[in-house]
Amino acid sequence: MLRRLLQPFWILLAIIFLIEAWLWDHLEPIVARAVAWIPLRTFKQWLAERVDSLSPAMTLIVFVVPLIPLFPLKLVGLWLLTHEYWLAAISTIVFAKFLGVGVTAFIFDVTRPKLLEMRWFKTLYDFVMAMRARATAMVEPVKRRLVEMLRGDGDGWSARMLRLIARFRKSVHQAR
Repeated sequence: MLRRLLQPFWILLAIIFLIEAWLWDHLEPIVARAVAWIPLRTFKQWLAERVDSLSPAMTLIVFVVPLIPLFPLKLVGLWLLTHEYWLAAISTIVFAKFLGVGVTAFIFDVTRPKLLEMRWFKTLYDFVMAMRARATAMVEPVKRRLVEMLRGDGDGWSARMLRLIARFRKSVHQAR
């Protein structure tokens, strides 16, 4: 009974986790393009050479330190939110989120081999990857059902309603 009550909560957490993973996957190529456009490619190469000479523990510091300046930006977004500057607050928070994920993806790409040398970090990394696969498996049936509903496939009331709307739209377009 409790498991059934908690299932929507777990699905919501899985969706949030997958949104984070999606942002990570899609922002990393954007950051890579920015690196190619701005002279950050040489910085990335320079950083990779420096990381190779560091111990795994020091590499962890290189991974974490770039995220620290983003915290005040999120606080600014929170301050804007409390003072009811809604658009500015949402823009700042979203910008900080995208910037944080982009910078983290960039730095993680450089530091991953060294970080994975630490046993606890490798265990944590494997756990996160397993949770990502589990979240995908949990959300996939819901996603498939939503896609079927939106396409009008299937026999449920929503599919019939969408087919009816599609027929109505087609008749309106033909009447013009």
